[in-house]
Amino acid sequence: MMYDSNPTLNFRKTIDEDNQGNVIFYETEDSDKKKFYIESYGCQMNFSDSEIVASVLSEIDYIPTRNIEVADLILINTCSIREKAEDTVRKRLTAFNQVKKKKPETLIGVLGCMAERLKSKFLEEEKLVDLVIGPDAYRDIPSLVAGAEDGDKGINVFLSREETYADISPLRLDSNGVTAFISIMRGCDNMCSFCVVPFTRGRERSRDPYSILAEAEDLYNRGYREVTLLGQNVDSYKWENPSDENSEKVNFANLLEKVALIHPDLRVRFSTSHPKDITDDVLFVMANHENICNYIHLPVQSGNSRILELMNRTYDREWYINKVNRIYEIIPDCAISSDMIAGFCTETEEEHQDTLSVMEHAQYSMSYMFFYSERPGTLAAKKYEDDIPLETKKRRLNEIIRLQNHISLNHNKKDIGKTFQVLIEGNSKKSEDEWKGRNSQNKMIIFKKTGNFGVGSYVNVKVESATSATLMGHIVENQTMPA
Repeated sequence: MMYDSNPTLNFRKTIDEDNQGNVIFYETEDSDKKKFYIESYGCQMNFSDSEIVASVLSEIDYIPTRNIEVADLILINTCSIREKAEDTVRKRLTAFNQVKKKKPETLIGVLGCMAERLKSKFLEEEKLVDLVIGPDAYRDIPSLVAGAEDGDKGINVFLSREETYADISPLRLDSNGVTAFISIMRGCDNMCSFCVVPFTRGRERSRDPYSILAEAEDLYNRGYREVTLLGQNVDSYKWENPSDENSEKVNFANLLEKVALIHPDLRVRFSTSHPKDITDDVLFVMANHENICNYIHLPVQSGNSRILELMNRTYDREWYINKVNRIYEIIPDCAISSDMIAGFCTETEEEHQDTLSVMEHAQYSMSYMFFYSERPGTLAAKKYEDDIPLETKKRRLNEIIRLQNHISLNHNKKDIGKTFQVLIEGNSKKSEDEWKGRNSQNKMIIFKKTGNFGVGSYVNVKVESATSATLMGHIVENQTMPA
């Protein structure tokens, strides 16, 4: 399959963020074409999908803008993983409708998981939008927009068993020109009882490796120096060539190595891994290739075996601990991060303590931590009572957060005095006199600008100090630049 490079658009990039860093904006310089404004919330896959949507819109001569007041089309790419995320979307839609009152011809559309979950409710009950488009229907955007421009409400929430968008070149909206996401698969076959993803994104299907490799090579040739392979569960990636008599098969370990071999100066990351699927083969590929980053996001969700069974995670506490041990055995300097849910149905204080003890054992570099939010339609909502009081959930979550902050600080303090290769991603948030970049373990490092280096350069940085979230250091001699 041929892979075309991104179209070149005439725009000046400006990125703004809300308090959670969730918003993507662009300001165009071409005032003759129609403009779209897009905000993305939730997981990295949603941000990646927004780049696919932008590419589709560019084919019908829409260009991005950061100025919502001049937008002809306002889109919000949504997340349904927690109630709070959906509440945020509703608030934003109310704000968008205030814009629409001033400019009635403006179209408003909901994309992604929340569109898939609520479907026509947005059009029929809430009446906040003109378009409702699920994650597998982005190819239909041109016809839906055309219909909406003629006054028809548009909806397509069909879930596909084949769609991977392999032939669409994403328009890198929120890119710093150095790092990029590559979606390698869509959907999820794991029926975790608390999760809406299988219902909003459908069944797993893997993108063909040729288009993935072509996209990665194209990014490298255009100056990008890091790619993150994305999937709800990347370790279950599997592809078989239907036209190959020898039945060529590619699993995630094979794919990871193929991407790493594109060029030694192209860093490779991946997310997310399900503990039951990450294999020794993947770990050995990581250990054998310096440009595959030593970082694994390995959600545990709970440290208690009974709760894990209720969550349908398909592993128990001992199994997860053994997997963590195996990672550190094969990749001693690997950083592991995680997800935790506090206050799942029927969780006792003792079971909550089991989560804290797993955190202590795993020594996560960082974690995403939440209290349980019942989602309509999930197995947990159908089978279990959400019986943990909100105050208890919040208190347990605060204990998890405090422990993680303590572990993260100690984790980072151990890096003081060490030297890491860092890929410069841009200016630090606090000062234009400082660079920011990440090391292989996905830790953000801030350091003063010295020497003739710029965005996209690899530099060696010696760590001088640390907080729970950031390392601080300075560039040391004997630098190498990427080819």
